[in-house]
Amino acid sequence: MTVRRWITWGIIIAAAVMSVVWATGCPALGSQIAEAQSEGVELTVYNQNLALVKDRRTMELTSGVNEVQFRDVAAQIDATSVHFRSLTDPAGTTVLEQNYEYDIVGSSKLLRKYVDQKISLVTEDGTTYTGTLLSGTDDIILQSDDGQVTVVKLGSVREFSFPALPEGLITRPTLIWLLRAAQAGVHNVEVTYLTGGVNWWANYIVVLADDDKALDLTGWVTLDNRSGASYEDAKLKLVAGDIHRAADLGRVEKGIEYEEAVLPTPAPQVAERAFFEYHLYEVQRPVTIKDNQTKQIEFASATDVPAEKFFVYDGAQMGYYGYRSPLTDPGYGTATNTKVMVMLEFKNGEEQGLGIPLPKGTIRVYKRDVDGAELLVGEDSIDHTPKDETVRLYIGDAFDIVGERVQTDFKKLGERSLEESFEITLRNHKDEAVEVRVVEHMYRWSEWEIVQESAEHSKTDAQTIEYRIRVPANGEEKVTYTVRYRW
Repeated sequence: MTVRRWITWGIIIAAAVMSVVWATGCPALGSQIAEAQSEGVELTVYNQNLALVKDRRTMELTSGVNEVQFRDVAAQIDATSVHFRSLTDPAGTTVLEQNYEYDIVGSSKLLRKYVDQKISLVTEDGTTYTGTLLSGTDDIILQSDDGQVTVVKLGSVREFSFPALPEGLITRPTLIWLLRAAQAGVHNVEVTYLTGGVNWWANYIVVLADDDKALDLTGWVTLDNRSGASYEDAKLKLVAGDIHRAADLGRVEKGIEYEEAVLPTPAPQVAERAFFEYHLYEVQRPVTIKDNQTKQIEFASATDVPAEKFFVYDGAQMGYYGYRSPLTDPGYGTATNTKVMVMLEFKNGEEQGLGIPLPKGTIRVYKRDVDGAELLVGEDSIDHTPKDETVRLYIGDAFDIVGERVQTDFKKLGERSLEESFEITLRNHKDEAVEVRVVEHMYRWSEWEIVQESAEHSKTDAQTIEYRIRVPANGEEKVTYTVRYRW
């Protein structure tokens, strides 16, 4: 029997969805719909836009073959990663077949389902058209019984009449299993799967002391869920580290549009522990993560951490990259910049009030103004940082300190050697003296030596030297050197 109802175009999709829900909510004999169980889900989120979902539910099975529908899974699920098991009778319950259905009902899909079927429609001017639907992609193309073809603009349609609900439409992403059960009755089941669209990273807020010699640090977990599913009262674990993943050989992912964000939630207790070669952070309370939501959770804090602010002038900002032959062009590497970088450094140690693994993320540095307002003075990103390691941040460029770098001499000493000389000038317009670390890169060839210099350098790596120059208040200071390359 066909169902023929006139409904307005504005509610056509809602009516179709209700019909689908009714249809799938009343399955045929042997087909069961999984119901959520009270303990909820476990969600383990990685730094690589990846999450592991463990979902426990109950379902009633008959003895023999059952079709089971498992709804409300993530739209970005990796269907190849799904693992089903019955906790009630694991040995007697076997998965014969598994399908992931994601052809979710929508206006375009609904019209495509009716292609080659007879439908009726009414336009805004009251005209009724009836015929076989040839296309509903852009405009509605109908063919009447006598073969006449009519094209109707989709935007002019007021009402549709569909003969029956087409098969194969679902309202939510659904896993469907064909199971063979030896034991009839209620089964507790556990389903685990990987999904994309869930990511997390750390954000840190640092407030500098007035003298720039100490800081307060607060760490926040920022969790972004665009997986296409919500996770109610989830047991949340966060893995800090970069796991290796195999190449994608056809993983199906459905993109979800980002819609909203929420303000930071009150800080819960977060337990940290080592896990394999990574670090794991577990929130000590259930957390609800809605689809298309960004959530923040505080996980670390420290006060009065010793810090050091210093200045770096890297005039060339270029290094040696392992060339096959020396670079003998006199003008190569002589470009200069005037910016002096402001750096902030602190040690992530227990004695300094920290000593915890710091996941990668962005650190924003603030300082209080004379009226007590905290103003942003710079930000930088860090990689995963173990305890007892030093954190170094590039905050910005100094306004009152200027550098200048000039090549003063260049000469070839023969076919297999050359020398060049530089003069670096530092000008300090502050009312206090400062120390500037002048960084120079030996970028022409791997074999080099400093043959003349006005100050003593230190060698920071195989191709880099550093001078520490004290520049007086409202004054300037120069450093010169000559380097000889051989090959």
